[in-house]
Order: sequence, then C-alpha cells, then structure tokens
Amino acid sequence: MTSYDVLAEVYEWLISDAKSTPPEFAAAFADVTCLLPPNAQVLDCSCGTGQLAVGLAGLGMRVVATDASEAMVRRTEELSEEFKASVRTVRADWQELPDHFDDGTFDMVFCVGNSLHHAAGARGRLAALESMSRLLRRGGRLVLTSRTWELVRARGSRLDISDRLVRRNGRDAMVVYRWEIAPHWEEEHHIEIAVAQVDAAGPVVVRSELLSCWPYRHDELEAELHRVGLRTERSTFNPEAENYLVVASKILTTGSQPLGRAARLLSADFLPSSAMPVRFRPSAHSPSRSTNPDRDTRPLAAP
Repeated sequence: MTSYDVLAEVYEWLISDAKSTPPEFAAAFADVTCLLPPNAQVLDCSCGTGQLAVGLAGLGMRVVATDASEAMVRRTEELSEEFKASVRTVRADWQELPDHFDDGTFDMVFCVGNSLHHAAGARGRLAALESMSRLLRRGGRLVLTSRTWELVRARGSRLDISDRLVRRNGRDAMVVYRWEIAPHWEEEHHIEIAVAQVDAAGPVVVRSELLSCWPYRHDELEAELHRVGLRTERSTFNPEAENYLVVASKILTTGSQPLGRAARLLSADFLPSSAMPVRFRPSAHSPSRSTNPDRDTRPLAAP
C-alpha cells in the first residue's frame, strides 16, 4: 500500500519552499555534510525525486540514490540529467540494500523526508536501520529525519488542508493530508495524500495515494539505533515540534552475526542519547551559508 508511484509525479508540491531546488535541499544539511572527507561516498536511501541526491552530487560527493519506488528512481534519474549530476540510482527497499552494496561502503547515509515510518512495525524498522548501519564505514554517520509521532497521535484522525496554493513548475496546487490514526501505537496507520493541481483555464487534476505507516516514539528510535551499532551524536527532538533530526555514528560492525554483549550494553544505559555531541565546523563541502535542516516545521511536510 506504500509505493509513492502515483505521488512521484507531483512530489515537488510536497517539498517545502526552503528545499525546493537541489542546492537548497543540500544546503539544509550543511551542518552534517561539513563533517565529510573530500570525495566522500554518500547514500540517500529514501531519495524521492532526487533533490537531496542531486544537490549533494553538486557539492562534489560520490552519490548513490535508492528508493523502493520505481517511479521515484526514474524522477531522480531525470533530475540528475537536468542538472548534469553524476548520481548512481538503484531501485531497492531498505532491507535489499545489503544485496547491492558491500558493508562499510559509505561515509554517510541519509534517510530523510520522514520516511522511516513506512517500515512495517518495530521488526521492519529495526531491519531497515540495521541495513543502513551495515553500509556505513566505522565512524560514518546516519542522518535521519522523523515526524514527532507523539504529536501526530495526540491529534487523532483528521484532515490537514494547506492554507495556500503551492506553486511548482509554473502550476498551482492544493495539498490535503487525511490521517487515519489507529488506537494503538503498534498498529498500522494510514496517511492519504492528495495533490490537486488547479488552473483557471483547465480542469482540476487530482492525484492521491493511500500510504501505510507504523509510528514510533523518539525513545524507541534511540534504542533501536543503539541496537544496530549506532551512537546518537545529535538529536533536535522537541516534543512540541513537528519534526526532528537525528545524527548517529557507526561504532560497531553489524552483519549476519549477533552484535553480542557490547551491543547489549550500548542499548542499555551506557550510551545515553546525550552522549558527546559532535562539533560542527565548516569545510570544503559546506556552502558559505549554513542552514538548519529542521527550520521548516509546518505540519504539511512530506511524509
């Protein structure tokens, strides 16, 4: 039920104004990309239409973009051609990533766009995070953005209708989110997203898709990151904010063997989420102006 093959055609209307171009999208993560070495290898494993992947390639990084949706991968390829960016694309869901890449391939893995909730339940989410962790080099970082599901569930089932027309590619559209919130956290929830393109001279064109999602609490995510050998360096979690960013670094090698006692210690109280914060500094990858990846906290951010 979660494919994005329909929404891929109108996904730019779901991206915030501040990140509507590849350079702007990449600049939103300047505080983390500045930590990368020259010629870094980077994976965007929920690439959508490729705005971030193409933006990172424009900064000189070696970028691979993957998505579970064939239509999203196609849109990424088209955007790469438009910007003459060198981006390798692969259609793969998170659990398929180790079939395509060797362990320890990447310096940084991005899982942004509030996409992790599409993993099916706690088991699926942990498997997805383990795949991402496996592909990171020791000391590499996972960069993840998430909805604040504590807020989403507190509001219950509802309609969210944008209060203005969004203009992209010379066309205006209205965006509507319909939330189906299940009684319990562990149950499957649904979001129906509709994009209605409007034109006074022509018919209204509506594209919509019903998407499955499985919510999680912030502390559950932190514990799961530790279980797959990642240590949280930075979290912008605020229980009153719509979204948050997590940056976690690879400290153990994960794979087919159990993580063992060391990982069990990490998932307990030996590495709290307040572990040593990373110090951010400018580098050759960093544009002259640094921006906050979480500055756009409107509730109608893309899922």
